[in-house]
Amino acid sequence: VALYAVVPRARLLRFTSAGDLLVSAPRENALWLLARDGDADGQPDGARKLPLELDRPHGIAVFEGHLYVAEGTRVRRAAFDVARGEVTGPLETLVEGLPDGGNHWTRTVGIGPDRGMYVTVGSSCNVCEEEDERRAAMLRYELDGSGGELYATGLRNAVDFAWHTETGALYATDNARDLLGDDFPPCELNRIERGGFYGWPYVNGDGVPDPDLGGRRPELEARAISPAHAFRAHNAPLGIGFASGPHAPRGYDGAAFVALHGSWNRTRKDGYSVVSLHWQPDGSIEERDFLTGFERDENVIGRPVDAELGPDGAVYVSDDYAGAVWRV
Repeated sequence: VALYAVVPRARLLRFTSAGDLLVSAPRENALWLLARDGDADGQPDGARKLPLELDRPHGIAVFEGHLYVAEGTRVRRAAFDVARGEVTGPLETLVEGLPDGGNHWTRTVGIGPDRGMYVTVGSSCNVCEEEDERRAAMLRYELDGSGGELYATGLRNAVDFAWHTETGALYATDNARDLLGDDFPPCELNRIERGGFYGWPYVNGDGVPDPDLGGRRPELEARAISPAHAFRAHNAPLGIGFASGPHAPRGYDGAAFVALHGSWNRTRKDGYSVVSLHWQPDGSIEERDFLTGFERDENVIGRPVDAELGPDGAVYVSDDYAGAVWRV
């Protein structure tokens, strides 16, 4: 493990096809570009903020010559020269008026294999019935921002999502509600289906009615989709990145790396690590520790946010507590 770059409040990571690493820093209103490591010394060949005026940029996608950015209340894009790592045009607003404020204010964007633009919006609260149906949901748009639809609901705070590199299935992390004790409910990895309902705020985990709101919508609750995988309660899974192809580390091809940001709502801290998820022949998912040591004996030195496989076969981890990107 080595320090790759200092990036204050680093959040989501996205590699470009040229090998540059984009890093979002929403609390700094900044996007960073860490230039590809051309001399193979384990360090970026430069680091700079992209010259963009942004409002809490969080989610990042690069697709067909454009840089897509999910901000607090909108999604915008700009022409982007991947080879040079430079923005070459003004920001164009694709989606605006996304619900703002509340507990979960980060927005994430991704471009799917169907050429759709997917956006997640977290809930405004711990547990409540939202007035705006776009809260606690995944939305889908065409690339130009048209044709918006409510793609999936009941996702309390799906901070990141990605498509399985082999099956094409869409998976999203989700942070379950607080204040129900140390060990319940589990945080979730959900396999996202169009029109799917994933439980919040009426159902927790594998079909357990919520003690506050369970029973209010019995027909909806009956079709709640259980998690594909349950993380320990309050671990706060955030970024997810799949490993595949010739650069995947041995034993990790087809696995996913997930950053566990760590708990606050527990008697003793838990999470604060990166895990790998391995799909088994029977369809189950095995969770293994990948990178630990960010918390020891209640002492926290880092909080992982995202974990992505780089073109060099290393895994890159952002840390918004230490203000760092680590290379493993």
